[in-house]
Amino acid sequence: MCGITGGWWINPEHAVQRLPMSLKKIKHRGPDDDGYQLYPVGNAAVALGHTRLSIIDLSSAGHQPMHSRDGRWAIVFNGEVYNYRELRTQLQSMGHSFNSDSDTEVLLAAWAQWGVDCLPRLVGMFAFAVLDKTKATLTCVRDAFGIKPFFYSAANGQLAFASELPALLELLPTKPALNWQRSYDYLVHGDYDSNTETFYQGVHHLGPGHCMEINIQTGHVHSPKRWWYPNTQEAMGWKFADAVEQVREQFLHNVRLHLRSDVPLGAALSGGIDSSAVVCAMRHLEPDLPIHTFSFIAEDTQLNEEKWVDRVNRHVGAISHKVRVSSQDLMRDLDDMILTQGEPFGSTSIYAQYRVYQMAREHGVTVTLDGQGADEMLAGYDGYPGQRLRSLVETSQYANLFQFWNNWAEWPGRSHLIGLKYFASEMSDGNFYKLLRKLDGRKTVPTWINPEVLMEQGVSLIKPRLRPEGNIKGRRVIDELGLSLSKRGIASLLRHGDRNSMRFSVESRVPFLTIDFVKLLLSMPENFLISHEGQTKHVFRSAMSGIVPEDVLKRKDKIGFATSEYGLMKLMADQLKVVINTNLELPFINKKELIKEFDNKIFGHKNYSPQVWRWMNFALWHRNL
Repeated sequence: MCGITGGWWINPEHAVQRLPMSLKKIKHRGPDDDGYQLYPVGNAAVALGHTRLSIIDLSSAGHQPMHSRDGRWAIVFNGEVYNYRELRTQLQSMGHSFNSDSDTEVLLAAWAQWGVDCLPRLVGMFAFAVLDKTKATLTCVRDAFGIKPFFYSAANGQLAFASELPALLELLPTKPALNWQRSYDYLVHGDYDSNTETFYQGVHHLGPGHCMEINIQTGHVHSPKRWWYPNTQEAMGWKFADAVEQVREQFLHNVRLHLRSDVPLGAALSGGIDSSAVVCAMRHLEPDLPIHTFSFIAEDTQLNEEKWVDRVNRHVGAISHKVRVSSQDLMRDLDDMILTQGEPFGSTSIYAQYRVYQMAREHGVTVTLDGQGADEMLAGYDGYPGQRLRSLVETSQYANLFQFWNNWAEWPGRSHLIGLKYFASEMSDGNFYKLLRKLDGRKTVPTWINPEVLMEQGVSLIKPRLRPEGNIKGRRVIDELGLSLSKRGIASLLRHGDRNSMRFSVESRVPFLTIDFVKLLLSMPENFLISHEGQTKHVFRSAMSGIVPEDVLKRKDKIGFATSEYGLMKLMADQLKVVINTNLELPFINKKELIKEFDNKIFGHKNYSPQVWRWMNFALWHRNL
């Protein structure tokens, strides 16, 4: 795991001056080594920079930028290719030779051999830039799910890229202005990381599963192209027993690959099914492996998962580490956490994760395995009831529809009315959808927003709504999962995990998220994922039988790393009000109305909502803009 930075400059002197400062901003991503190099192209130049966190092949042979033997190629790479051994064997049979045990060298050879066609062969997480001196191109690539970050800005005779925003900003001639559209989307609707725009004007994410080519002779940046998108077509002939066996086999294969490391590893354990499955699979595959688990324990009894954490730790004989937090802890770490994330984010649950990775580093663990992505692959969360009901209507399965609706409503936190709301939302569009949101109390123009100012700047005052690209009747859940895995949903979670883990120089691995596993699951009938009984992750629970304790597999609730946000916010109310009052001097915000709304939500005149956190998070982030 590492950090990368670089770009193309018409004025090479700028790169020489700024690149070392950019590297300093991502030193936490790679404290073990760093390097950069300039590659002249006429009067212009390409620059590649890298900071290294040594995980595979700890020797200096893994230093980057790395070059091919013939000098044609140069690469900077952030991530891991877990199947590098298998690829290396294949490439050796095709005439390639290797000087190290580094996955970077394998990736460089794979690119030289297959070009962009190598990408679906990679089992891993990656963001990299590869220079082809012969074709005079610089190609930037991001993994299928966006596990690893890649920011870029192309303007004014340069292209700059980096793993994190602070490093990218160091490369730009001036600091970009605030993106008002993304600010509105976040503050009012809680929407972020759902498209390629950032909170900075002119600064973008390279989308998950995309690559982008730059002509280094002219500086022309081609539009990003998608190299992978989930296929949601159902394969024919599925039997549930066969599906269970294939899921079990693929998941264990994924975990086995993700255990490859030359440094100590552990696991983040929330107590839920996903992280528990990862920990139990580690023990199943490696009976003698010392397993360190790291868990956040909430003080709020309704959010406390300690009994499930303890259950799994006893089952595998793990060495358990636990962290609890107070409002004082949050206030102490608030500025650092917001700086770490780079952009505003959704809730204080991110702090729980922040502390878990901090604890891992304090105990000498450099690599953790995490359960991220399972909900988006296995129809987790509430089971996507609106989409499932729509699928049953479209395929005229009315008996199954009423059976599913009744059974789904019996699970904790659900009801028939909630199911109907999900269904109505799924079936609605346009003005009807806007009306439903209004009836649910979700205003597009709250009293604390000055809409005229925003509209003058071309800001769209509607809730951003993404719909799946597929339109397959009877596959609405699967289509929604494909969307969650590629555009909306998993993106923010992966961002949180990457920045929090890298803050403490810890590599967070996500063994659920591989192309082969997604392809397998999204080819199944919907009721294999969300059963007629309303059970989420149906096939996976069956696949893990005998590996994960049965009482864990039969859990009907889900919490994860959650904090008691309202309690924390109320204890910090006076300090938060000062933060908001001092730092939200923006033309589109009516601060007097916002403070009034803050008091109402904090002191009980209105129900608490995550908007309170978003106001404070944005205020603190904007202070440093």
